[in-house]
Amino acid sequence: MYRMREATAADAGPIADMVRARSAWLSGRGLGECADLAEEYGSQAGNPVFPVWVLEHESDGVVGCTSHFGNESLPPWAFTEDERSEPTLFLATTFTRPNRHRLGRLIAWWSLDRAAGQGMTWVRRGTGQDRLARYYQEAQGWDLLRVSDRRGQQVHFLQRKAEPVPGLADLMAGRGL
Repeated sequence: MYRMREATAADAGPIADMVRARSAWLSGRGLGECADLAEEYGSQAGNPVFPVWVLEHESDGVVGCTSHFGNESLPPWAFTEDERSEPTLFLATTFTRPNRHRLGRLIAWWSLDRAAGQGMTWVRRGTGQDRLARYYQEAQGWDLLRVSDRRGQQVHFLQRKAEPVPGLADLMAGRGL
């Protein structure tokens, strides 16, 4: 059984441990590393500036996290003025503990459902990794909005319409993952 909840300061250590586990998984596949950011990401838990949510498993504890930002956080170098005026939930800093259940997909679907329930139009996200952008499109149904250059790095911005996700309760119960 999974549940999403707002992170607290007590989640800092588990989030940092999870980021280090994901970093080792990425490194083992030649996909980069992020272990040096583990403590920073963990420290965002419980900080009101960072709206961090955790995916918690009933026996395994914190197995995922993401941050939910609104329109005000959409960078003007990446989104048009019209796009920044649309009701949007922006996903950032999403990590999951490596396992076979594709927990990032579960976090994304929960976020789509939550945004729809709040009357938002879009859920948007960005990534600097081309392979991850392709995965989001091919496996999770995200549409590529644009690729922007930021300080010499390509950043892929993706979006999906905010919508209720049928069967989400079953997925959160661990059925159909």
